[in-house]
Amino acid sequence: MLDDLRERIVALDLPPGMLLARADLAASYGVSQTPVRDALMRLEEEGLVDVFPQHKTVVSRIDIAQARQAHFLRRAIELEVARTLAAHDDAALVKRLRATIVRQRAALAAGDYSDFVACDQSFHRQMYEAADVPGLWEEVRRRSGHLDRLRRLHLPAEGKGDAILLDHARIVDAIAKHDPDAAQQRVREHLSGTLLQVDAIRARHPDYVTN
Repeated sequence: MLDDLRERIVALDLPPGMLLARADLAASYGVSQTPVRDALMRLEEEGLVDVFPQHKTVVSRIDIAQARQAHFLRRAIELEVARTLAAHDDAALVKRLRATIVRQRAALAAGDYSDFVACDQSFHRQMYEAADVPGLWEEVRRRSGHLDRLRRLHLPAEGKGDAILLDHARIVDAIAKHDPDAAQQRVREHLSGTLLQVDAIRARHPDYVTN
């Protein structure tokens, strides 16, 4: 239930400002209100919900400051992940990453943003796993709720999906060529896109974004 709630918030199925009633959530998941309360407390720790004791719980607005911190963390880690992968010969990894790009391209062509995002997450998770730091992927995911929601708002922008696919292809090419410097540069470019568009995203979604 916790993971599902988190994914629904990140996917904006439960948008910022939406009221989350414990009784309704308990009924929809077929559980008592105790695990719902526990899940909401965890989501509050991650900054994804605001809990007002004895009053209400709402999905939090997207906090730009927290998104920037998550971006800083993710960039620092993925630069080292990319360098590590480019320093090794792993043809099987390159093949898997390219297959993921193919699936992601098909999702974009079909207008299936949910599958596109799932493929995006799979692409990056595979890199962490190949670098033998899967736990860091989980840590980054827990801290990236605000950043991921910001990216989800940006995804429908014209050309954004194609840019992501091109970035992914360039990252894989650099890894395949065993060029650590190029791999890091491609990752740096890839992760910078959304935060450069914060003002435009805020202008389009003023009720969703704060700071």
